[in-house]
Amino acid sequence: MADSFADDILAVRQAHSPVLPDRSRVPQFVEDLLELLFPQIASGRLYVTRDDIQGKLDLLAGDLGEILAPQRDRIPGSLAEAVRQFFASLPSIYATLWLDARAIHAGDPASESLDEVIAAYPGFFAVYTYRIAHALFQQRIPVLPRLFTEYAHLRTGIDIHPGARIGERFCIDHGTGVVIGGTCEIGTAVKLYQGVSLGALSVSKEMAGTKRHPTIEDNVVIYSNATILGGRTRIGHDSVVGGNVWLTDSVPAFSIVQHRSEVKVRSRQIEDHAIDFVI
Repeated sequence: MADSFADDILAVRQAHSPVLPDRSRVPQFVEDLLELLFPQIASGRLYVTRDDIQGKLDLLAGDLGEILAPQRDRIPGSLAEAVRQFFASLPSIYATLWLDARAIHAGDPASESLDEVIAAYPGFFAVYTYRIAHALFQQRIPVLPRLFTEYAHLRTGIDIHPGARIGERFCIDHGTGVVIGGTCEIGTAVKLYQGVSLGALSVSKEMAGTKRHPTIEDNVVIYSNATILGGRTRIGHDSVVGGNVWLTDSVPAFSIVQHRSEVKVRSRQIEDHAIDFVI
């Protein structure tokens, strides 16, 4: 039986040999780049001169090239050009990440410092990883952008598709369970709490090329466990979406959307059917 199973596996491997990035190297690249960009993550490694920094950037460029090398034939243009474009986009990403970090610090009374946000907040790590993945996604690099964001998903519980378009000063507070779909559009200074889902109404494969996820305009706050679905759903700017809200329709600017719970007091004389869930 073991020999037969080995033959089955071999047959599949011979018939289907995908050329993919080396996913075992993804965590190290993501962490090394973060460590270079932000001294709060230094872990004892010091980059104290311009030559130190440039040398590390050159090493990271080499690492990215090696990660992408197995799929060089699937990359638009040359491998060297893909790496060059990514590193050319880093200054803009870096500036945006500082704005994100400051927005998180300003919006969280529990935050004691900007250093704490950068070093310890899962929301910041997830947004950082999304932003570098999105840069690769825009270059039409296959697979690797998703490997980046799935590493952040594993590490933080925050699932951001690299295709989403997210403005600056983006804040994810707590973050566990946040899901942001691939065609989602998010404006400037938006804040999400844990458990928020920005998803699709349909998962039909035929809709893969369409806008399936909502648009969130500027200065919107979405509280925990709210679910907003659909490519035509738009949350107008300066709106507040309360916790546990389920939305499949657009709301205008300056709206407040609330979920109202029903409170029912049990009678001592008449026993209602008890709610008895086992989870």
